[in-house]
Amino acid sequence: MNAAKREAIFARFAAAEPEPAGELHWRTPFELLIAVILSAQATDVSVNRATAGLFAEADTPATMLKLGEAGLKRHIRHIGLYNAKARNVLATCERLLREHEGQVPRQRAALEALPGVGRKTANVVLNVAFDQPLIAVDTHVFRVANRTRLAPGATPLAVERKLARVVPKAYRRHAHHWLILHGRYVCKARRPACASCLIHDLCEYPDKTTAATAA
Repeated sequence: MNAAKREAIFARFAAAEPEPAGELHWRTPFELLIAVILSAQATDVSVNRATAGLFAEADTPATMLKLGEAGLKRHIRHIGLYNAKARNVLATCERLLREHEGQVPRQRAALEALPGVGRKTANVVLNVAFDQPLIAVDTHVFRVANRTRLAPGATPLAVERKLARVVPKAYRRHAHHWLILHGRYVCKARRPACASCLIHDLCEYPDKTTAATAA
């Protein structure tokens, strides 16, 4: 895909939704961090259902630790892998208090050192909470980048690095959300909704589900 097509793709995303937002509910960087840790292999809907009660009771590392493992599990037991996630959340809270004065760090290395936090989670927090122009590559972003040929790559890291090179600078801050939402609701895994796709005439996917006319 050439640079002109990439520019046109993001221009359309920006025109359709100038200020895209993720679907996890949070008020502080700490709440976002916990919500993203909990969201691994879980839906945003299920995480929001859990954190509504959890954050009302514990919205800082100190108050989260006071809940203890049993208290935390009471809120998140309907989320997949909740036992491991509970341990990671509490261990992360301990480290935030011990090493960061209870604050969420703004550096990737410090974030990735937290239990349960990998590169994708770190990128989400840095982008969403701290406005850093990073792109977290989840399954949706990986699929859209490869299917459209926007930034093909064999691994999430390869796709992330390609996107960092090819996404026009003006669009990098919001690229993460545009691509996730596009993959979640339009460019779906089993059957992409090509007929209603905003970028169908720019996409280079050879097996479009319809021969939709250009926008």
